[in-house]
Amino acid sequence: MKKDIKINIHHITRVEGHGNVVIDIKKGVIKELRLEIVESPRFYEAMLRGRKYDEAQHIMSRICGICAVSHTSASLKAIENAMGITISKQATELRKLAFHGEMIQSHILHLYFLVLPDFFRVGSVVPLAASHPDTVRRGLRLKKLANVICYTIAGRHIHPISLVPGGVAYLPKESELKELKKGLENSFEDLEAAVELFKTFKPIEYFQKREYLSLKEDGEYAFYDGNIVSNLKYSAKPKDCRKLIEESIVPYSTAKQAKTIPHSPLWKRGVKGGYMVGALARICNNFNQLSPKAKKAAKELGLTPLSSNPFMNNAAQLVESFHCTEDAIKIIDKLLSSGFKKEELKKPKKFGAGIGVVEAPRGILFHEYTINKDGIVTNANCIIPTAQNLRMIEEDLRGFVPTISSKPKDEIVRSIETLVRAYDPCISCSTHIMDVKFV
Repeated sequence: MKKDIKINIHHITRVEGHGNVVIDIKKGVIKELRLEIVESPRFYEAMLRGRKYDEAQHIMSRICGICAVSHTSASLKAIENAMGITISKQATELRKLAFHGEMIQSHILHLYFLVLPDFFRVGSVVPLAASHPDTVRRGLRLKKLANVICYTIAGRHIHPISLVPGGVAYLPKESELKELKKGLENSFEDLEAAVELFKTFKPIEYFQKREYLSLKEDGEYAFYDGNIVSNLKYSAKPKDCRKLIEESIVPYSTAKQAKTIPHSPLWKRGVKGGYMVGALARICNNFNQLSPKAKKAAKELGLTPLSSNPFMNNAAQLVESFHCTEDAIKIIDKLLSSGFKKEELKKPKKFGAGIGVVEAPRGILFHEYTINKDGIVTNANCIIPTAQNLRMIEEDLRGFVPTISSKPKDEIVRSIETLVRAYDPCISCSTHIMDVKFV
């Protein structure tokens, strides 16, 4: 017998920000499905207008306390692109090192403190601190190390202060880099224990063909630079992102949603809507560029470049934690062997429009600025990873819920929340309204 089911989850737990899920099923058919983002809008793009270019990255880093390095990096790249600034190789390596710190701390936060309670079927990490103290301590150690990386390179655990237009304002000490390397090398024991733990939990089986968008760069696994690529074998320069991606406002959400644009190369390949960004998208598009330990972890966790199960995003985050740790050690070795030294910041050469694109923990992130001849930001827009994922989450819910509709309602609710959490949404980041006019 096909059931009538009404689901109203208010609010989804263990995600950043506030969101609801509303589903109405009549006689086994979904009549209504909404992922409602109810976080208050935060007008960061409007706040940026009229401010000097060298204030932009400090303002935009406040979009998020988890992805502050990502927003800072995208902001800096947009400024530098608009003003003709090319930073040094040393500054780039230091920024990438800070980036790895953020990526690890964000992934570990999600896996150990937001996802792990699902596997143990408890409401939060608090009961696990009593029942599995060694596991929780392991997560805390890994997160603390990642925070130290950000602090050492960027000057703070969150909201970086040393990453500035033209380069890096502060140079870490050689002794600090050596200490970081030691900590990173020692952390593999905890990461390997994490693999042993997470591979005991069988992910929910749900498969749906999907579009993956991410950065891709020759010679390395792309986080900081690269072109936009699709698993449908299409690529584009960052400056052409608007030819692929269209943002729109939906009436039940304070966050925009994103989709591919009609008649874009993506549509011509049969993908006419939602797409997925984040760790799983990056791994599926860049699997061969993963570090050796990351590939080994992927094999143990059953993660392949052909995965179409969104629940495997959790495994992808753990695999990336290995890659970031290995690559961070390589960067430190490179800096120490090259005799890094204090550098002058590069100066602006022009003004105009620019775009900065990086891979935030939750996916590809775009900052677009226009800067006038006085160095003032006159327009700004951000395309946030979670906003890009919202449409795909709804599509996944539409396909997933019928497969579990025969289960008890509390089990259906738990499974829905688990699916949304697998995307690791950063809802506060996603709530941006650009077109604000002052009369």
